[in-house]
Amino acid sequence: MIRPLALALLLAVSATPLVAKDAAPNYAAALADPARPAADRDRDAARKPAELLAFAEIAPGERVGDFVMGGGYVTRLLAAAVGPTGTVYAFQPAEFIQFKAQYGTDQAAVDAAYANVDAVAGPFAAPAFPAPLDAIITVQNFHDLYLKPFPEGTGDKASAALFAALKPGGTLVIVDHSAADGTGTTLADSLHRIDKAAVVAALTKAGFKLEAESDLYRRADDPRTANVFDPAIRGKTDQFALRFRKPG
Repeated sequence: MIRPLALALLLAVSATPLVAKDAAPNYAAALADPARPAADRDRDAARKPAELLAFAEIAPGERVGDFVMGGGYVTRLLAAAVGPTGTVYAFQPAEFIQFKAQYGTDQAAVDAAYANVDAVAGPFAAPAFPAPLDAIITVQNFHDLYLKPFPEGTGDKASAALFAALKPGGTLVIVDHSAADGTGTTLADSLHRIDKAAVVAALTKAGFKLEAESDLYRRADDPRTANVFDPAIRGKTDQFALRFRKPG
């Protein structure tokens, strides 16, 4: 819960920002938050958290959502970045908690540790964020909407719900493992990957406008043919990062 104090990592501001940004947020301070566990810090080199926060244009005082918070890595970053005047809504799908109780335990622990984090649960396709959001981030989870255990149409329903959860002008950032071009959502189960074009199509259908793409997690040497949990490729997958905006 560190309040940004100095200029750092100056980022480009859109022509129609949601809030006035008098200074670039100090993402270095967010990374230095003493509440972040050592295991999170060990992952920073690969996950590039400061760059991710900058790409998402997270600012102090914002209301933001972490869609599928997992163990809380991104939630903790967001909590530090938005500061005590902001709020992070950490969403964990009820289906995930039912499948593995640890998801619920992790969510409760992060919720208890941060005064500006509120836990949100509910159906994967219908996240019940309690207030209009400035931004939503989801990392390596969008492909899960197309896993076979979930009903057909879950991806479209969730995309519509994310659109509805944002304020006009709000942003949605998607990071996920790249599948081969033209494969759509067909490799979500077997490889836990998704074709970037399929993500763009789903979110465009929901009303979003693709605003920016980053090569932050680009790995040209990944053939995109292996399961992301394969030890030979795990942690070294080619990933895309996309920023969408809700018109307003």
